[in-house]
Amino acid sequence: MTYQNNDDGQGGGFRGGNRGGFGGGFNRAPRQLIDVSALNIKCADCGAAVAQLPFQPDPARLNTIRCRDCLRKSRPPRY
Repeated sequence: MTYQNNDDGQGGGFRGGNRGGFGGGFNRAPRQLIDVSALNIKCADCGAAVAQLPFQPDPARLNTIRCRDCLRKSRPPRY
């Protein structure tokens, strides 16, 4: 039985180029920000205006969007 070598020269022989093949995100390009200033979105926590998002917002969930600072405060700490 022969095995195909999936090593693309970027990592430990697994598909995806990283050791686990789970897409660790280290070699990813920065996310594109979408201008949503015309929607007049306010942060659900502090009320600050949100002008850019890394995703297209769902109109039914505009009242749940947080600004960058409040989102960071609400996330659990990384270890």
